[in-house]
Amino acid sequence: MTEKLLEKPWVKKALLQEPVKGGKVRCKTCERRCTISDGEYGFCKTRINVNGTLYTIVYGDISSMSANPIEKKPLFHFWPGSVALTVGTWSCNFTCP
Repeated sequence: MTEKLLEKPWVKKALLQEPVKGGKVRCKTCERRCTISDGEYGFCKTRINVNGTLYTIVYGDISSMSANPIEKKPLFHFWPGSVALTVGTWSCNFTCP
């Protein structure tokens, strides 16, 4: 089943990963550093381990897009008064209720 998943256009090999013993992979996308077994998903449910390689299953899949004031971003004195395009994808690594 997971091999079929790899044929989808929104599934790409994850850039931030490292192999771990036993066919597991450590995701290095966020601070959680999930260790993911073969065929399993990470905490965020957007990364899957397929035969010891980590894949993202939301590549290029946009769930929200908005124009926000630049002051909302962590940029100090960067074009004050301008607007920044903000794009987000599915899922999250927080544990909010």
